[in-house]
Amino acid sequence: MTRGPANGILRKLGVIFTIATLATTLGGGCAPDKPSNNDRLGVVVTILPQVEFVEQVGGDRVAVTVMVPPGEEPHTYAPLTSQLQELSRAAMYAKVGSGVEFELVQMERLIEINPNMLVVDCAAGVTLQEMVTDVHNEDEHEHGATDPHIWMSPVNTAIMVQNICDGLIELDPDHRDYYEQNCTAYLERLNGIDQTARESLAGITNRAFMTYHPAFGYLARDYDLTMLPIEEEGKEATAAGLAHLITQAEEHDIKVIFASPQFNPKSAEVIAEAIDGEVVFIDPLAQDYADNLEGLLTELASALE
Repeated sequence: MTRGPANGILRKLGVIFTIATLATTLGGGCAPDKPSNNDRLGVVVTILPQVEFVEQVGGDRVAVTVMVPPGEEPHTYAPLTSQLQELSRAAMYAKVGSGVEFELVQMERLIEINPNMLVVDCAAGVTLQEMVTDVHNEDEHEHGATDPHIWMSPVNTAIMVQNICDGLIELDPDHRDYYEQNCTAYLERLNGIDQTARESLAGITNRAFMTYHPAFGYLARDYDLTMLPIEEEGKEATAAGLAHLITQAEEHDIKVIFASPQFNPKSAEVIAEAIDGEVVFIDPLAQDYADNLEGLLTELASALE
């Protein structure tokens, strides 16, 4: 049988197709298991630091949506329609779980929007404590609601991260090793921050610091420090309260007043001026959590020296 030009072309195309198929098969076997955006697990969190927690564990297998965006305050924020649409498609919600006001107000509604998503309580296993506030008239304290700011302690954060890891494994058990390896690496980072803080604060005798918003109670508990808050249950200090705080700052030889960018620093500035000190901003809601916490602890150690 005579083979014409068309048969020769078909024979060549068959060879090319076979080579291309082999290349694709071999290449696919070596390529990393990297899901597309549509294949990633949708995870919703309440506050910005949790974005880092989820991304450090979930890597390129997760897509994270935050409910309380940059510049907003968890005590008052209400989610936008676009955020609720993302929530409706999510596989998991990682709630802080410690009494953050946003969750107390919104969580039931969020679950109703997506009843099928896995809800992970990041506070499970964390020892909660009451919010301690200075009464601004005598050197006494009154106790009230639970302090929600558990993430400001690297010890607590390690527990939160492990809870997130467990949730991702429950949803995606085929990639258990991937999540566990990522989790271990991030926990080592947190442990390093904790150990460095303990070493830098160990020899300091003046262990009291003053801050506008009382977001650092768990951090104070971890390192045997005394937090003196300016804000009183979400309210500005009165004139008498400011006078009391100035006296406290002088008694403890405080020269740095810490403030958060989410709040008006006016009261902190008044106290700083009265004691010839300065206001230093530290952000309890920064998304770059580990780097921010390292910087915060450095500032705190410097202020206490």
